[in-house]
Amino acid sequence: MIGGVVREAARRFRDDVALVSSDGEEVTYLDLYHRSEAAAGWLFEQGVGEGDVVAIALPSGIDYVIAYLAAARIGAITTGINPRFGPDERARVIERAGPKLVVEAPIPERSADRPPRLPLDPYRVATIVFTSGTTGEPKGAVFRNRELAAITMFDSGGNWGTKGEGRPMLSSTEMCHVGFMTKLPWYLRTAARIHLLRKWRASDALRTISEQKMASVGGIGAQIALMLRLPNFDDYDVSSVKAIIVGGGPSPAALIEEARRRFGAAYSVRYSSTESGGVGTLTAFDAPDEETLYTVGRPREGIDLVIRDDAGNPVPDGEVGEVTLRSPAMMASYWRDPDATAAALRDGWLYTQDLGSIDERGCLRLAGRSKEMFIRGGYNVYPLEVEAVLAGHPKVGHVAVIPRPDDVMGEIGVAVVVPREGSDPPSLDELRAFAADKLAPFKLPEALRLTDELPYTAMQKIDRRKLQQDEEALT
Repeated sequence: MIGGVVREAARRFRDDVALVSSDGEEVTYLDLYHRSEAAAGWLFEQGVGEGDVVAIALPSGIDYVIAYLAAARIGAITTGINPRFGPDERARVIERAGPKLVVEAPIPERSADRPPRLPLDPYRVATIVFTSGTTGEPKGAVFRNRELAAITMFDSGGNWGTKGEGRPMLSSTEMCHVGFMTKLPWYLRTAARIHLLRKWRASDALRTISEQKMASVGGIGAQIALMLRLPNFDDYDVSSVKAIIVGGGPSPAALIEEARRRFGAAYSVRYSSTESGGVGTLTAFDAPDEETLYTVGRPREGIDLVIRDDAGNPVPDGEVGEVTLRSPAMMASYWRDPDATAAALRDGWLYTQDLGSIDERGCLRLAGRSKEMFIRGGYNVYPLEVEAVLAGHPKVGHVAVIPRPDDVMGEIGVAVVVPREGSDPPSLDELRAFAADKLAPFKLPEALRLTDELPYTAMQKIDRRKLQQDEEALT
């Protein structure tokens, strides 16, 4: 599927620029096709063929894209190794993936006999995307050609772009992330000019957005917040930005309001996961504030969503349960993990382990991960719900809520807070008073820990396991 897309994109867009590296190297669509064909020939000479796993351990950049396209060309299965992984994490992912070849240097693009073209097979596995591991060991989500085609349809409607009209866009995540591995065919179909950052930095991202007059800004909430925190943010011309699209989950209301004001752009919140293929719910750009600020919107057309109890039965609107999704874009399985697959995929539904409820408007409100919930005095507390409120305090820059054992209540909530830059740290009493009219008393934090920064996983999600380990070390 991917090989056919890059070949057709080369025919349609030829000398349009497809990729721009962080040091200014440009690759046209025609060049991208020829270079990936030559790299595919080299892989074929090494004995890599259909169904073999190729692990790409390269930084995000042009060489990574060529390696991905080359492996897809010969029917190999590609998985990316996050460059942020430590040696142990990297070793565990490689062991689980079981690759025939680990690509640690640019693939030679020498002249070679072209490998035979494979017939289009919608059931051929194309990529394994490893999860971020925020609540456990990373697992490999498997996507076949049919899932990649469905994701492309969700994003493009099946339409091709027009030569000479490709929009500039910034690749905001590591290329091993679901946002790149499953959506590259869509990018190629749109004739996009993709600007690549070897490593995402707020200043580099904002400079590129400004210089290239980008109409949209994408990424995760933490990236938007980091750009806004730059002392010289107002020195950049962001007047071209009309839309901010933030995936992964909810953004704090205060962040949305600040981003809309300072970018002068509409803001859409997207909820999805690696397993869902990066496709789930969204808030419309013109949605009322009650939806945009406090929900993750409604399912996209073609996606079914049901909130279920522990027995798998649908719950009434307003009640918290597990979010389940059904769409043609979701993963086919976990790689070589039948038990995890059976737990996540049941009767055609993806059980996300995310907790949420459907409000009176029909919008999804997330409450956190099922493994993150704790019980205080017999009442369930969902950290994400508490964090969403505390993040609106004017003295809070970033916040995470974790449990602490308590002899009386069983567990209590600890607010781990990074104070807002230029502000005095908030006190526990201030946080509780601020949230008192928005949360039930049992949900209010009963301890406060101040820190300079929150730990993040390689996928730029809050590392709750590390927070919990730090908490246990202090108590």
